[in-house]
Amino acid sequence: MSLTIIHGLENMTRPEKGLVATIGTFDGIHRGHKAIIEQLEKGAAKIGLPSLMITFEPHPRTLVTPDSPPLLLTCTDEKIKILEEIHDGMLLVLRFNRQLMNMTAEEFARDILIEKLNVKKLIVGYDHAFGRNRSGTINDLMNLSRLLSFSLEVVDPVIVGGRPISSTRIRRLIEGHNLSAAIDLLGHPYPAAGTVRRGIGLGKKIGYPTANLEYNPRKLLPKDGVYSCRVEIDERSYHGMMFIGKNHFNPDLEKSFEVNIFDFDRDIYDKEIFCYPEIYIRENRKYDDPSQLVEQLKLDKQKVLMLKNRGDS
Repeated sequence: MSLTIIHGLENMTRPEKGLVATIGTFDGIHRGHKAIIEQLEKGAAKIGLPSLMITFEPHPRTLVTPDSPPLLLTCTDEKIKILEEIHDGMLLVLRFNRQLMNMTAEEFARDILIEKLNVKKLIVGYDHAFGRNRSGTINDLMNLSRLLSFSLEVVDPVIVGGRPISSTRIRRLIEGHNLSAAIDLLGHPYPAAGTVRRGIGLGKKIGYPTANLEYNPRKLLPKDGVYSCRVEIDERSYHGMMFIGKNHFNPDLEKSFEVNIFDFDRDIYDKEIFCYPEIYIRENRKYDDPSQLVEQLKLDKQKVLMLKNRGDS
């Protein structure tokens, strides 16, 4: 796969012969999104044009509903990492600002899709809406495709358990502490990226060094507690256990996101790493003494290794 990332329309060269595009927030890149991407690549190959995914940064609801924006399944870096594995084409990340928010559906289709990008075919999900206040429905898009002379394909939803897969549905599963069901609907491990920062150093002192991760505050993390996990660093994969929640030995920090990486001893400060929580091990607990924490961490690691060995067998 070869993904070309373009940040902003100003960095996009208008293709003379045109292209095939899809557009959406694509939060999570779930199985429904993957169905759209598959149709995008098939449609592009059929007529011999490049394929383009168009997405937004930040999430449109950050401006549209600033009092209640959703937490994100995938921040931009996480979204890109997933797409690098499944999309052979271009990704255009549009800065979602008030100018873009206030464009009508017709203005967006004419000024951006046609004039700026020369879209010959547009492929969208069944529930796609666009333009100011999401007023541009699928029917509007059909009318615009005739008016502006581009073809339109609408992709049916992927149904699981009698209901369409959606980012909202997956978000509710994670918020409801059902990570395994969320991962099933995503169709891939749930990513949680962060930049390694210095902590208080307690983990190293007690024999369980942790990478303390600074993460996007808009990211939806799983429920507080300890998880088995997989960690990717410089395209290499490691096993470990991760902790999310209040670190009672570091009361100045409201919420910690830490990972103990097994069989790993490298300086990775200021590096972005990707963690993938797998199985919930236990809830967060408060310990009066670090020695009590050490005993619990021994048990946690034993359980994580037992689960790993069971999965490998």
